[in-house]
Amino acid sequence: MELLHGGQVVAKALKKEGVSHLFTLCGGHIQAIYDGCLSEGIRVVDTRHEQTAVHAADGWARVTGQPGVAAVTAGPGVTNAVTAIASAYRAQAPMVVIGGQGSRIYGPFGGQDRGSLQEMNSLDMLRPITKWAVSVPESRRLGEYVQSAFRVAVSGVPGPVFLEMPIDLLFNGVPDDEMIAYGHSRTDARPAGDPRFIEQAAELLAKAERPMLIIGSQWRWSPRREGLAHFLEAATIPAFLNGMARGALPKTHPSNFKRARSAALKLADAVLVIGTPLDFRLGYGEKIGPQAKLIQVDLDGGEIGRNRPVDVGLVGDAGFILDQLAEALGKRRRVNWKGWLDQVRQVENEIHAPTVKESKSCGDPINPLRVCEMLNRFIDDKTIVVGDGGDFVATASYLLDIEGVGNWMDPGPLGTLGVGPGYAMAARLARPDHKVVLVMGDGAFGFHAMEFEAMVRQNIPVVCIVGNDARWTQIYRGQAAMYGAERAVATTLDYTRYDQVAAALGAQGEYVEKFAELKPALERAFAADKPVVVNVRIGQSDFRKDAMAV
Repeated sequence: MELLHGGQVVAKALKKEGVSHLFTLCGGHIQAIYDGCLSEGIRVVDTRHEQTAVHAADGWARVTGQPGVAAVTAGPGVTNAVTAIASAYRAQAPMVVIGGQGSRIYGPFGGQDRGSLQEMNSLDMLRPITKWAVSVPESRRLGEYVQSAFRVAVSGVPGPVFLEMPIDLLFNGVPDDEMIAYGHSRTDARPAGDPRFIEQAAELLAKAERPMLIIGSQWRWSPRREGLAHFLEAATIPAFLNGMARGALPKTHPSNFKRARSAALKLADAVLVIGTPLDFRLGYGEKIGPQAKLIQVDLDGGEIGRNRPVDVGLVGDAGFILDQLAEALGKRRRVNWKGWLDQVRQVENEIHAPTVKESKSCGDPINPLRVCEMLNRFIDDKTIVVGDGGDFVATASYLLDIEGVGNWMDPGPLGTLGVGPGYAMAARLARPDHKVVLVMGDGAFGFHAMEFEAMVRQNIPVVCIVGNDARWTQIYRGQAAMYGAERAVATTLDYTRYDQVAAALGAQGEYVEKFAELKPALERAFAADKPVVVNVRIGQSDFRKDAMAV
């Protein structure tokens, strides 16, 4: 028999789940977990804010497909993590967040409801933004609850789980023969579509003259992601990739479209929406033309028909259903949709033409489209791009060519700024053979700039491009349009030398004011073996976000 403290029990359970990295900001309530991680060979990666630690766990999941793990201390440690947990919940990203808590049993650590340091009711705050939020009841069950947390995080619609671990449970000794845990505690099985509705959907698509596909983040978590390629072999129709599905198709794939989504939605007579909600990104379903038949696929049956009536609703895994649809279509007369593809391609090219022209400009101050066009030359299928910001990131999203699963991450449907440093740190640690590019607005840079110290200290090289227009431009545009530029308030910044901020933290700083300086600065940044911040002073563009289809 071996006596283990609770932190060792937790670390052993994490190790059994395949965890290699724990993201955290230190706190006394959770320090026993660190000691356990050292014994188990789990790397403890520390950040300068709990929000970043949880964003990193989220980013780890998006890149690897496996739940990321973060640990935060009690009280303000947990409250600082709330925004990142909510962001992952809305984005359907699986992760496990461990939070400290005051002691449960009367003793040297105080006791429940006695007003110990940082004691507060965390669970009621977190239940609306997690799949499961629970307090572990005793030390012997720490490993069992870790197992359950991973099972809940990845089952059905993925999402975050919160485990509260009181300090006395983590410090108490537990005989190893009394630990409670189970083998084979979860299944990787995924639900396929109801065969009756598969046939209905296939028949509807086969009869359509102008069908199109929108595929979203749930495809990322499917074990049958190759189902997308199979489907597009059976039905070569325009496809638009949303959320974590970005990068799913090579840029040369005949079905891969990016900019003509709104136009295609108005023209289509059948729309297949898979694994993405009919939320603001699709105008709550109103962007789909009234004449179009709608086939909606989601892991959550409660999403089917939300905001717009459907003609066929399928509940199940995106990849499996795509495979089923491919098989069902293969039994029918093959339809040639080349004319429809050509029509959408023409619209896409017409929409993109003014942007291409603007992205070739060489004037000063540098056009943000030109910055992205130049950056695109450094991006390949071994590059992970993280977007963190508003207007500048929207521009990058529109212009950058992303290929590869998990190679694009952005603030997601909650619109959470500040995600970038955490996502980037996780991406670099998870995929050390990839370049990691962090595209940031100057406003977003201010949220977690100190994380560059954490990157430097822990040798996590990332190339950060800051589009510096001294403004919260995405908000300023609306202000100026509604009230007049003279009444725009709280949207103006200074042309701050963020490169010098980075240099003071030990990173490499590059400042670019003129177009001639841009390419050399990027070349130096990508050649560096340390974190780099390239602070680019940009001008305004005629480009508008409402021209995009991302």
